Amino acid sequence: MANAPVQRMSRLMAKTLRDDPADAEVLSHKLLVRAGYVRRTAAGLWSWLPLGKKVLSNVERIVREEMDAIGAQEVTLPALLPREPYEATGRWDEYGAELFRLQDRKGGDYLLGPTHEEIFTLLVKDQASSYKDLPVTLYQIQNKYRDEARPRAGILRGREFLMKDSYSFDLDDDGLAQSYALHRQAYQRIFERLGLDYRICAATAGAMGGSKSEEFLAPAAAGEDTFADCPNCDFAANTEAITYELQTRDASGLPAAEEIPTPDTPTIETLAAHLGVPASATLKNLLVKVDGEIVAVGVPGDREVDMDKVEAHFAPAAVELVTAEDFVGRPDLVRGYVGPQGLGDKVTYIADPRVAPGTAWITGANKEHTHARNVVAGRDFEVDRYVDVVVVREGDPCPKCGTGLRLDRAIEIGHIFQLGRKYADALKLDVLGQNGKPVRVTMGSYGIGVSRAVAALAEQTADDKGLVWSKEVAPADVHVVAAGKALQTELALDVSEQLRAAGLRVLVDDRAGVSPGVKFTDAELIGVPQILVAGRRSAEGVLELKDRRTGEREELTVEEAITRLTAE
Repeated sequence: MANAPVQRMSRLMAKTLRDDPADAEVLSHKLLVRAGYVRRTAAGLWSWLPLGKKVLSNVERIVREEMDAIGAQEVTLPALLPREPYEATGRWDEYGAELFRLQDRKGGDYLLGPTHEEIFTLLVKDQASSYKDLPVTLYQIQNKYRDEARPRAGILRGREFLMKDSYSFDLDDDGLAQSYALHRQAYQRIFERLGLDYRICAATAGAMGGSKSEEFLAPAAAGEDTFADCPNCDFAANTEAITYELQTRDASGLPAAEEIPTPDTPTIETLAAHLGVPASATLKNLLVKVDGEIVAVGVPGDREVDMDKVEAHFAPAAVELVTAEDFVGRPDLVRGYVGPQGLGDKVTYIADPRVAPGTAWITGANKEHTHARNVVAGRDFEVDRYVDVVVVREGDPCPKCGTGLRLDRAIEIGHIFQLGRKYADALKLDVLGQNGKPVRVTMGSYGIGVSRAVAALAEQTADDKGLVWSKEVAPADVHVVAAGKALQTELALDVSEQLRAAGLRVLVDDRAGVSPGVKFTDAELIGVPQILVAGRRSAEGVLELKDRRTGEREELTVEEAITRLTAE
């Protein structure tokens, strides 16, 4: 980084824009394009221009330094990968439409790697044969590919993105726990160095598999994840990962179920209004198809079903809502009046833990214009499986202490998994143990969205004037601005060279024919931490130093400015 040539804006391949791009939806998208950091190549595909590449490289450097510090070894694996390993683990099909698939000229099937668990497993299988070869942690920083249905939000959700993925290989679960802890600590140091505000949240493993998973989430309005945290204890989790214990109630004193006429009440709203009861007293039964088979999902009437949770539970099976055609030839399913009692063996019934044994409900009677009340779970109907499937709401009780939860939006910037032996089993990764017998290796998988971290930083730190980078990730340490006249330009270039010689990275705006106002606006838009202006007092050898984050200004001589900037 030190003694890099002065970057002159008169020669810089980057044009700033006054207006937001027409397709920009979020702040980072608007500012990174306007400030000349990135340009759109196609839907979900982005080119990094010189300033953007410097920021991206600085994030990479921080990630690399902290990964090296825990003993991880960097490698580079191909992004174009063969089908067979992913077929062996089931992920060729599990990834569905998000996987970029292609064939070579001989008809061989390949994919563009979304993650590399399979390929790293095969690499270690080739290189490690004895317990003496483990533990080992390998990582790479490489472009990944996912065929997003609707790429959006600039570099936050693209089809190609830069990611650090690392993989630990251990002999036993204790070793895996240690590797996981090392990564967790390294991630904390990485995000603190980047200057990101983040939360560590319990998460679901999804298609990755494994026994434990945590996300590193950066709170931001542009985030696509929702997380909950507790103001009273240390609980924090992605809402998709929040689970509640099943709490059975005593139903011994409850009256028998009875049918009641409820004409024209096919919805929870119309039913609650007709009976004069709160929606929470009713039982909502949503019908879905899982690989073509109908499944009923039961939740309290005042709650919404979280389809992401339902899909995650049944993955990799395909889940879709039923249509009117699915009721044809099914007298047991009466549209708008479905109840879990009497569904029989043809329909699997899953329910949220709030529909616990002993709870009583008003629900459909499986007859037109008829409902039933005092329908008790565990007495009048059985639940095949309990699954947390409701959309979590602000104020829902903390699973740990009962205090009302807070909800916030966030960007996922990192994810760590204890994979266990899923991939080692599928690809038969064994080493000889101390007793000479084969030992099945256990794995961890750990990802950081490197390009996404750039967008997250922009979302969290930008102000109404533009980007505001920290010194560690900024494209330069100081942005020198020549206000316009020849004397000012000469002084700006001279000071820039002195700063470079002192070890600072310098961006200098020496553009001819550009007004001082435009240069000042661009300096704030670009977001370098310190702005040094050669302006009206240049003839006296006096410069103005401005802190981009705080806006504080002071006038300094050239010597004072160099001393101040090199001391930071």
